[in-house]
Amino acid sequence: MLFTAEMFEMYQSYAAYKRWHFEVLEYRHSELGGLRHAAASVSGQGSYRHMKHEGGVHRVQRVPRTEKQGRTHTSTMTVAVLPQPTEIDLTISPKDLRIETKRASGAGGQHVNTTDSAVRILHLPTGVVAECQQERSQLRNRERAMQLLRAKLYRMKLDEETSRRQYARSIQIGTRGRSEKIRTYNFPQDRVTDHRIGKSLYNLKDFMLGGELLDEMVEELKSLADTECLLEFLENTQTQHSGSQHQ
Repeated sequence: MLFTAEMFEMYQSYAAYKRWHFEVLEYRHSELGGLRHAAASVSGQGSYRHMKHEGGVHRVQRVPRTEKQGRTHTSTMTVAVLPQPTEIDLTISPKDLRIETKRASGAGGQHVNTTDSAVRILHLPTGVVAECQQERSQLRNRERAMQLLRAKLYRMKLDEETSRRQYARSIQIGTRGRSEKIRTYNFPQDRVTDHRIGKSLYNLKDFMLGGELLDEMVEELKSLADTECLLEFLENTQTQHSGSQHQ
C-alpha cells in the first residue's frame, strides 16, 4: 500500500509533465499511511494512448519502512486504465441502476460520518459497482460514480470484443496481459525493468518522479505496440488476399 501511494503520485506527476488534466475521483488511505485504492480521471492530448500501456500488475522489491529485520519484500499492485466513453458509445438505462447513499468513511474532515454524501451505484445486469465519496456534495459524488461506472462498462465491452478477435501477440495493447506482471521496480538494485520490451532503466528515484524516464519507457511501449498493430494488419491483409486467390 505504501508503494501504491508512490505509484499514484508518479502518475499524477506524469500527467503534470505531459500537461494533462488529472482529477482525483477516489482516494482511500490505509492505516499505515499508504494507499488502499484510488481512481483518477486523466484527460489531455494522447493521454489514453500513453497511459493504456501502464495497465497491468506492477511488482516492487525493496525493504519496506515497516520492516525491522532489513529483509527485502516482494509485493504487487495493479493498475487498470479505462478509456472514458461518450454518451454515444454507451447507453445506460436508469432502470438498470441501483443507487445507494451512505456516510463517507475514513479521513476527510469534519463532514465525514455526518452526511450521507457517499454514493454507490450498482449496474444490475452486469453486477459492476462504482462508488465515490471524495466530495462533500452527494450530487457531485453521484456524477463521479456514474463517470467511473460508464468507463468500467465500456472497458467490459472492449474486453469482449478483444477476446473475440483472439490476439496472440506478446505485448499488452489496452486489454491484454493484465494477469501477468508487466514491470518490476527493484529498489536494492536501483533498477526498473519492463518485461514486455525487456528494457531496464537505472536511477529508480528519478523514474518514480514521473518525468522524462517514465516517458521514455512509455514511448518505447507505444512504438512497439504500433509496430505490432501494423504487423497484425499486414498479416490479416495477406491472409484475406490468399483466401480470395484460392476461391
